[in-house]
Amino acid sequence: MADVKISAEIRKEFGKGSARRARAKDRIPGVIYGHGTDPVHVLLPGYDLMMALKNPNVLITLDVEGRQELVIPKAVQREVLVNRLVHVDLLVVKRGEQVTVDVPVHIEGDLAPGQHVTEQLLSTVRIEAEATHLPEYVVASVQGLAGGDHVLAKDLKLAPGSVLGIDGEEVVVAISSAQAAEAPAEGEGGSEEA
Repeated sequence: MADVKISAEIRKEFGKGSARRARAKDRIPGVIYGHGTDPVHVLLPGYDLMMALKNPNVLITLDVEGRQELVIPKAVQREVLVNRLVHVDLLVVKRGEQVTVDVPVHIEGDLAPGQHVTEQLLSTVRIEAEATHLPEYVVASVQGLAGGDHVLAKDLKLAPGSVLGIDGEEVVVAISSAQAAEAPAEGEGGSEEA
């Protein structure tokens, strides 16, 4: 898991207008909360934050005007059409603390010989892990599976120290046999003669 350092400044102006002005200067509004502390409104450098958020559940060491906070992104708002950052909520965590996060599911392995279709029903799963050891993803192995088989949540390969946060019987990946379209036999559905 990535550990990133970002400097932030306390946000002094609020409202849509001030948020737009901040984003125009490549500063993204955000809020830091957790552990019973009052929320702190901050401005974060847009490019650094965008690069950090490329890693799922990134652990960020935030320097808020001289005070160090260890945080993870809890909610990220983006403009839909241009995928530009609008706002971020950051949750304060402590080393050794267990946190619950959603992690992406990666499919690995080769299916059994034949024509099969893989359908991923869950792209992320909820897990509980230590805040400084959050996995980037979990693995769903489809090695040797054929039509009618499936991978359940309890079959996922979790990192050591991680615990599944959803029902183990939920289907994550389903495998079905591909149905080839049969060509019509001669004399059936042929072209009409004029």
